[in-house]
Amino acid sequence: MRIAGVLGTAALLCAALLGTGTAHADGGQIETNYQNPVTALPPVSQPATHHCTVTAMQNDFGNTISSPAWSGTVTPPADCPGPWSKVVLGWSGSVQGRQYDRLAGVWIGGAEVLRTSTPEPTQAGISWSLEKDVSSFIPLLRTAQPIAVSLGNVVNSTYTGVYHMKLTLTYYQADRHDPAARTADEVLPLSASTTDAGWTYLNPGQSSSKTVTLPRNLTGVQMELYARGGGCDEQWFTSVPDDLAAQYPDYLCGGGPYREVQVSVDGRPAGLAQPYPVVYSGGIVPTLWRPIPAVDQFVTQPYGLDLTPFAGLLVDGKPHTFTVTPYGAADGWTVDSTLFLTTDHHAAQTSGALTGDTISLTPAVTTTETPGTGDTMNVRVSAQRDWTTSGYLDTSAGRVRTTVEQHAGYLNTDAVSSAGQHQVMSQQESGTTTVTTTREHGRTSATRHQWSYPITVDSAVPLFTDGDNYSLSATVHQVRILRDSVRQGDSPWRRTAFTDDSVQATGVLARTGGVVTAADGTDSEHWTGTTDTGACYDHTIRAAHGYVTSDVVSSCG
Repeated sequence: MRIAGVLGTAALLCAALLGTGTAHADGGQIETNYQNPVTALPPVSQPATHHCTVTAMQNDFGNTISSPAWSGTVTPPADCPGPWSKVVLGWSGSVQGRQYDRLAGVWIGGAEVLRTSTPEPTQAGISWSLEKDVSSFIPLLRTAQPIAVSLGNVVNSTYTGVYHMKLTLTYYQADRHDPAARTADEVLPLSASTTDAGWTYLNPGQSSSKTVTLPRNLTGVQMELYARGGGCDEQWFTSVPDDLAAQYPDYLCGGGPYREVQVSVDGRPAGLAQPYPVVYSGGIVPTLWRPIPAVDQFVTQPYGLDLTPFAGLLVDGKPHTFTVTPYGAADGWTVDSTLFLTTDHHAAQTSGALTGDTISLTPAVTTTETPGTGDTMNVRVSAQRDWTTSGYLDTSAGRVRTTVEQHAGYLNTDAVSSAGQHQVMSQQESGTTTVTTTREHGRTSATRHQWSYPITVDSAVPLFTDGDNYSLSATVHQVRILRDSVRQGDSPWRRTAFTDDSVQATGVLARTGGVVTAADGTDSEHWTGTTDTGACYDHTIRAAHGYVTSDVVSSCG
């Protein structure tokens, strides 16, 4: 059995931690249960207006791994016909027994509105819930739509956990104080299905394409993109070059650590997204994430791409193909995307052209391997991305030019030692995307999105004989930093939103002769930033041995 593959899927770890045999380690503590998962994320605000909650799904996901997604229909409630100031999705569940972590998704009208993953349970059972603002999908929600929910699970004599899940939608009526939400004119899913799971699972080197016809009076094209790795690419950021992985195949995954998600329009490069280093609840060492999940574990954030420079090519009334490719993938990736389209309300057709595109689909990635002390191999992988797309549209308001510029930097250092059993990895990934809009009759405006995704992992497998005899330990620190700003003309940039989300976790897990001899962890999360109403929010949670020890919401400026 390859421990590298096991660490990617958390199969062995889940089985080990939730085994029936327990014993006390010498002077140590055995964590056998943990409280319900909690996060420091700010709650979704609730407008003080008339509202209606609809239960869109209530279902038990048992042995569903090879079954189609749960499907049904969601209809706007008669008592809240709209317009709505907000629509909020609620996702809650419970599970008891022994089970893997699972990837889950929700589609409405074929558009993926939620991507999430599940916590791993205890024999006593846990429950959890989350909320997400899905107001951007209101153009679909105004009418009855098919809904699909995928949660592939395995239930047998060994893995007994059934996920009992509930999905709700709450519609908040607009009024004078809470006006109707501003949305795109049309939401166009690029998913694989409207009645089944809409994501596409891609093996290394594969792409996902969807051909659609767009409105002829486009003024803007935005894409929302999901991409998550599987298997060895669950923790792609700890992968090493193939030659090093070949030396220690029981412990290391190959392919190197650099990944990016590429988007093309009719075969022409159109945009890039740098994926966040997500960790599943069973990833690396499961005790790391009990009860505080890793960043992006429960509410996976999609990546936003502005494809407006290509709009002039898309208004000819002909079919056009959008392609998503996980570059550098060494194992499977699950991808999906949706277009959000704005149109000219005073013209039946716009026209335009793509005037610039400097994106290369072959990034320059530099890899060096330098021997260190003993059997240590120091690996350094770096890359830099600088590109621009530009185009114009002739609209009823005159010619509008759009330029998208992105600069991104990447550096991953990894000290691999003890024949692949010990890794000390640090990854820095950051960048800025600036979108500048120049109107023939008006001032130039610009938006700027900045991101930084630092993560460090110190993981060790000092013993691995088989699934009943091993020892694991790790310390992980992961952060997501986001900054959004706007400006008009030559005025200074004005920040509109920011997020600093930091999780620090340490965990151990060991088993001897099939009996758990060590299982413990500590973790903390500090979230500070702006809420969906623009208010400042600061929340810190600390936990040890599976239970919260401190939970403080502080004032901030």
